[in-house]
Amino acid sequence: MKKILLSVLLTLAWLNLPGRTMADEAPAAKGKIAVVVSTLNNPWFVVLGDTARARAQELGYAATVFDSQNDTAKESANFENIISSGYQAIIFNPTDANGSIASVQKARAAGIPVFCIDREINSTNAATAQMLSDSYSGCVKLGEYFVDQVGETGKYVELLGLVGDNNTWNRSKGFHSVVDTYPGLKMVAQQSADFDRAKGLEVLEAILQKNPDINAVFCGNDAMAMGAYQALVAAGKDKQVKVFGFDGADDVVKLIAEGRIAATGMQFPKKMARQAAEFADAYLHGKRDFPQKIPVAVELVTPDNVGKYGNYGRKP
Repeated sequence: MKKILLSVLLTLAWLNLPGRTMADEAPAAKGKIAVVVSTLNNPWFVVLGDTARARAQELGYAATVFDSQNDTAKESANFENIISSGYQAIIFNPTDANGSIASVQKARAAGIPVFCIDREINSTNAATAQMLSDSYSGCVKLGEYFVDQVGETGKYVELLGLVGDNNTWNRSKGFHSVVDTYPGLKMVAQQSADFDRAKGLEVLEAILQKNPDINAVFCGNDAMAMGAYQALVAAGKDKQVKVFGFDGADDVVKLIAEGRIAATGMQFPKKMARQAAEFADAYLHGKRDFPQKIPVAVELVTPDNVGKYGNYGRKP
C-alpha cells in the first residue's frame, strides 16, 4: 500500500509541474484532416461535414469542419488557413465547379491531397478523387415518377440550385430528359433559389402570384422543396400541388411518409463522407491510385418505399 500511495503522489506531483496536463499522456493524433463544406446553413451539409469529421477522428486524426457559406472567397480563405496550419488532407464539398478549382490547385501545390464529395470541380487532375452522386440518373427516375404522379398534362415550376454548381444542371437535365418528351407538361417558371430553404419559400411565393394554377414543383434539392412546401401551405395549395425534391433529407423523408411531399432522391451523404475520410487515410498511408470520379447511385424515395429510409440513408 505504501508503494501504491507513493506512486500516486509522485504522479500527482509530476502533473502539477508547470506546463504538464493529462493531455500529455493522451495518444497523439496521426495528423490533421480538414473538412471544408459549402454551407452549414442546410442540415444535409451539416450531416455531410459531421460524418466526415467523425470518421476521420475514428481513424485517429484531429479533424475540423470549415464552413464556406456558399462563398468562393470564404472558401479560398479557408484553404489558405488550412494550408498554413499543417493539415495533411482535405475533404472538400465545393461551392462552385469552376470557381473552386484554384483553391484545390493551391492545396495540390502544397502537397495536400483533396477529396471532393457531393459536388465536383471542372478539373480532371486537381483533386485526388471526386466522389459524386449520380444526379443525372437520379433525376431521370424522379422525372419518370413525376409523370406517373402528375400525368401527361399540367403546369409545373422548377426551382434550380446554385447556377455555378454542376449538380444543378445535371439534375435539371436528367429531369427534363424525361418530362420534355410530354408536350402537355408545361414549365411556367424556372428560377434559381440557390439550394436554400428560405429562398425556395420566397421564390415560389412570387411565382404563385403569377401562376396560381400550377400542378407541381420540381426542386433541385430538399431544402428548396421544404421552402416550396411552406409557400404552398401558406397559399392553401399544398393539397393540390405536388412537390418533388432531391437529397434524402430527413425532414422531407418524414413528409413523404405523411403524404405531404411526393418524392425525393436519396443521395447517401454519410456513405460519401465516410468513404472520403477512408480515402484520405489510405493516401496518408501511401496509396496513390484513386479513380478521378466515383459515382454513387441515387435511389428514388416515394410513399411506397419510404419505410426503408431514414437518418440520411437506408435503414439497417
